[in-house]
Amino acid sequence: MKSPLALSAALALALAATLSVPAMAQTATLTPSEKTAALAALDDEYHAFATYQVVMEKIGSQRPFSNIIRAEQHHIDLVVAVLKDAGETIPANPYLNGTKPRPVSPTTRAEACKVGVQAEIANAGLYDGKLLPLAKDNARLTQVLIALRDASQNNHLPAFQRCAG
Repeated sequence: MKSPLALSAALALALAATLSVPAMAQTATLTPSEKTAALAALDDEYHAFATYQVVMEKIGSQRPFSNIIRAEQHHIDLVVAVLKDAGETIPANPYLNGTKPRPVSPTTRAEACKVGVQAEIANAGLYDGKLLPLAKDNARLTQVLIALRDASQNNHLPAFQRCAG
């Protein structure tokens, strides 16, 4: 029998596969508020990716970080697809190229898991309180943002909560 963590990881990977949003031919440009929402979501996903990368550099490639970093890359890809389809320029990850400060890793796995819990809770507030209202008139962007929020709350948060004990 698989452990609950292994089952959760398998479920997270299966859900990530279902989150793909079909690419469309180039669409009308994003409104300024939609572009703001998409770029803020991309920045949030870039930050999460960079955070889990520095954690794994510190503690090694361990679950849940090794699974969630793959999900974060998928999330980045979803937002990038929306931006590309709208003809927008895709910025590089500022947390990895030195434009913004690189996240600092907690020193232990337990501390890193607690940071993950707080980050995923804050993530829901960002999507619900700021990004989704900005994208309310764009069905595709709204679909992507909801998928990212839901993956965060339904998959990442429980994995970090289990990890944090």
